[in-house]
Amino acid sequence: MPMSKRKNAPEKTTSNNTTSTNGTPTDAEKNPDEWVTGDESMTGPQASYLRTLAQEAGEEFDDTLTKAEASKKIEELQEKTGRGRDH
Repeated sequence: MPMSKRKNAPEKTTSNNTTSTNGTPTDAEKNPDEWVTGDESMTGPQASYLRTLAQEAGEEFDDTLTKAEASKKIEELQEKTGRGRDH
C-alpha cells in the first residue's frame, strides 16, 4: 500500500529553495540586520567556519562579531575564497 503525503508536511529545502511552505522567506534569505537575535554573540558553528574562512583568506579572525555580523563576514569570505558556492 503506497504511503500518502501528510497534508501539512513542510517542504524540503534545497540550496535553490529558501521559501517556506507559506511563501514567507526562511532565515536563509532574511537580511541579517533584521534577525531578532542578530545582536547576540555568534554561534559556535559560525565561529568555527569563520575561523576557517579567515585563515584561508589570509585575514584575522574576529571573535567579537555578533550573529548578524558573522553571517555577513561569512558571505564576504565565501566570495573571496570560493567556498560555499553551488556547483
